[in-house]
Amino acid sequence: MKKIYHLSTCDTCKRIISELNPPSDYVLQDIKNDAITVAQIEEMYALAGSYESLFSKRARLYKERDLKNQNLEEEDYKNLILEHYTFLKRPVIIANDQIFIGNSKKVVEAAKAAI
Repeated sequence: MKKIYHLSTCDTCKRIISELNPPSDYVLQDIKNDAITVAQIEEMYALAGSYESLFSKRARLYKERDLKNQNLEEEDYKNLILEHYTFLKRPVIIANDQIFIGNSKKVVEAAKAAI
């Protein structure tokens, strides 16, 4: 599979996508307009190895709900990501059997090499 989960209103996502210049066989899914399904999050989990690695602790709702002071389990991370798109660390790039999560320079460079 070749897919990029992103937020179309996010300048960082826009910059990374233009930097990657993905081929036309890549599917771009705007997670705000096209919500993540259970099957999609489970596919990401299978590649990433944990829901926590897909979870954004920088999300505004994370702070508002005081989630850092709660003992969250893997299932909690999964349910929060499914509940609200801002909990997904963005972008998530799937290049065949590899997954690249987030916007760090190292991750973006590795994704570039895989695409």
